[in-house]
Amino acid sequence: MMEAGYDNKAIVLFDGVCVLCSNIVRFIIKYDKKDTFRFAAIQSHPAKDLAGDLSKTAGDPGTVILIETGKYYYRSAAVLRILKKLSGGWPLLYAFILVPAPVRDFFYIFVAGKRYRWFGRYDECLIPDDNIRHKFIDSKSNPN
Repeated sequence: MMEAGYDNKAIVLFDGVCVLCSNIVRFIIKYDKKDTFRFAAIQSHPAKDLAGDLSKTAGDPGTVILIETGKYYYRSAAVLRILKKLSGGWPLLYAFILVPAPVRDFFYIFVAGKRYRWFGRYDECLIPDDNIRHKFIDSKSNPN
């Protein structure tokens, strides 16, 4: 389901109206010194195309999806794999992969369920400024 031109980038599908999620995307961009990631709001048409047959999670904006070398990762596994590729000390947190997935995902789901109440929500999806627009996949973007 990977679009041509994006196959050498990891793609993060995130809740585009979630304030916490949008701030996390900005955080990832700040520490993505190797230009590893591209992003799409899970509510967007390109994200739905990329998610393909993953209807159980693709329609759930509370689930982050990481698409990396043709494989799909969800929730805490996606977050930890993202942290592993960032610059600085963030890859050290990948050690939490040793915690069983049901335990990690319990905490992920708890925060995801409260994210709007704790952090708020936008009326519309994050609109990137010109400095980072090339990192976002939309129906008009160029994959190169």
